[in-house]
Amino acid sequence: MDRSVSDDTHFGFAEVRLDEKQGLVDEVFHKVASRYDLMNDLMSGGLHRAWKSAMTTAIGLPRGARRFDMLDVAGGTGDIAFRALKSGGPGVSVTVFDINQAMLDVGAARAAKRRLGDRVTFIQGNAEDLPFPDRSFDAVTIAFGIRNVPRIPVALKEMRRVLKPGGRLLVLEFSKVDVPGLAKVYDAFSFGVIPRLGQMVAGDGEPYRYLVESIRRFPDAETFAGMICDAGFEQVTATPMTGGVAALHVGFRI
Repeated sequence: MDRSVSDDTHFGFAEVRLDEKQGLVDEVFHKVASRYDLMNDLMSGGLHRAWKSAMTTAIGLPRGARRFDMLDVAGGTGDIAFRALKSGGPGVSVTVFDINQAMLDVGAARAAKRRLGDRVTFIQGNAEDLPFPDRSFDAVTIAFGIRNVPRIPVALKEMRRVLKPGGRLLVLEFSKVDVPGLAKVYDAFSFGVIPRLGQMVAGDGEPYRYLVESIRRFPDAETFAGMICDAGFEQVTATPMTGGVAALHVGFRI
């Protein structure tokens, strides 16, 4: 299946050049970094916590001392990393990778507070050009970040490249609501309430408006599963959550 990317893309619902999107996304996340968890609570009604718990379980983390190297892409604040370290055994280590330094600063501060500095590393960079050798990680995760990558097919191929054979990719992302009544309620909440809450809580509603619009631009679960297959992954599954508000995608490098 050919899912080629054009030179233009969407920033929310606005058309922007593909090479401009990353800077605009960086600006959004710089503004919300200190309140990122609150942002996710607002956008998901708190359900993101249950979805992330399900994702953490699906990683297949060893409970013993066996070494397990995990890469969490776009995970700057450390939320997924801390969950993995809590669930897995002492052999689990996590590299947190994010393009936004403000997000990484939040995560590093949280890691220091939890005294996890010896098990988690924070690195800045672009998901489309991962600075790691081939076959470096047992698992790669990305939660609510893939839709903000300008060239998603490129990033997916990079994630496959750095996975060890038998390793798994897990992508948690907002998706298309598949319950008609819920879809109307969710749209009304997303576009009518979330930007206003963002204005009240963070003093700026526009980043939240972009994040809502970016969700609507993201492919449905079946289409995105096809993109993961196109990147070379096998045994790809897509599991809708909460009526399709989000979906967990899993694929393996065989």
